[in-house]
Amino acid sequence: MHETERIKDRTEGGAKLAERLGAYARRPDVIVLALPRGGVPVGFAIAQALDVPLDVLLVRKLGVPGNEEFAMGAITSDGVYVLQSDVLRNFDISAKIVEATAQRKLKELAQREKLYRADRPALQLEGRTAIIVDDGLATGSTMLAAIKAVRKAGAARLVIAVPVAAPDAIRQIESQVDETIFLMAPEPFYAVGMWYDDFGQTSDDEVVAFLDKAAKRQAQIKPGKDISA
Repeated sequence: MHETERIKDRTEGGAKLAERLGAYARRPDVIVLALPRGGVPVGFAIAQALDVPLDVLLVRKLGVPGNEEFAMGAITSDGVYVLQSDVLRNFDISAKIVEATAQRKLKELAQREKLYRADRPALQLEGRTAIIVDDGLATGSTMLAAIKAVRKAGAARLVIAVPVAAPDAIRQIESQVDETIFLMAPEPFYAVGMWYDDFGQTSDDEVVAFLDKAAKRQAQIKPGKDISA
């Protein structure tokens, strides 16, 4: 895609990414990890095209107190987090404030994980190739936390796949992983939603439906095989 083009919606973004990820199709070691909520429709399209399992990796932005949209870092559901040291310094944010914010976000993540997974356990990552997916990269904070968590879980190879990304975020991310796939890295970037025709919010119900459908599909493809082990 040329940078002047736009993406119709998250599903189209995932389908176009899948075309570039063909080398990973039907490989038993591959798993797609989508960052909810917006990354799930993208990840579902990729997992469906490649015939590989889909799971979620829950990450929440740690917002600056009083300005929650401005990230001072991000945290995953298992407590792995990254911090933007320059933001902490510029806003004079103490370790106590960071810890309190992190604990609050962990509670939110636990609730969402229970909702999204239902009774399904998280899929095993050790020794596998993880394709981490979101609907876009702006600052890269949440993706950096996701990368750290997946590395900690023992994944053998990390691939980042996003439809659109800020050039600065790509430069920050690509040195941390084995491969980075994106459709567009426009400059000036502005915001992820600027490059979609339809960037409506993905609901919790939609996330649950995508994950249920993906789990049922994998059960049919590999009857009797426990993909969580």
